Amino acid sequence: MQGFRQISQEDQALLEYSKQLIRSSSSVAADYIEANESLSRKDYFHRVRICRKECKESILWFKLCDRDDPECSILKQEAFELMRIFGAILEKKVNFESEHYLEFRV
Repeated sequence: MQGFRQISQEDQALLEYSKQLIRSSSSVAADYIEANESLSRKDYFHRVRICRKECKESILWFKLCDRDDPECSILKQEAFELMRIFGAILEKKVNFESEHYLEFRV
């Protein structure tokens, strides 16, 4: 078996982490497109929440890959920044709803 190469457990784990990273990071973009095409405010914020969760998952996979590659560090930082942006969108929703709740209660 000339073409067969034994893959170490560490390499197998890194391969699986990389696959998961590709899935979660590409999901952020797809979910954000879905959020922008949503039919209601509730659906929009639900999809933004999913985007934030996928960013968190991507950060996890970056950490598990544990590579000192500068490009990986930049991408991990971008995932962190996107997570904060989605968090800010969700925070504005909460503030908006609480302000309008008070208006109707008074």
